[in-house]
Amino acid sequence: MEPFEAAKLAVKALSDKQATDIRLLKTTDLTVLADYFCICTANSTPHVRTLYDEVDKRLSEAGMPPLRREGSRNSTWLLLDFGCLVVHIFQREAREFYSLERLWNDALDVDINEIVEA
Repeated sequence: MEPFEAAKLAVKALSDKQATDIRLLKTTDLTVLADYFCICTANSTPHVRTLYDEVDKRLSEAGMPPLRREGSRNSTWLLLDFGCLVVHIFQREAREFYSLERLWNDALDVDINEIVEA
């Protein structure tokens, strides 16, 4: 699966499960870690787990299981690493504290409106 297709699938899964403030950052020219970072906010610990499970399920079903999973099931921040895509699922306080968008402010912010409306 191409990196952007994986990123779109993750964004759609997050949107379908009511994640908020979803951002897709294209990091291809900035790091070898991943081509895209997807960052979103969940409103509770159970919501973090729901979003995590949904992204894992949809990408795994598409033939792209995560290479790594980070964070405990009761965490305020969970991470799924698909190689070309890293998905960060935060509760609001953790997202504000770590401020990944600020750390990666040179990344291209991809417009996701067409993805979530599809």
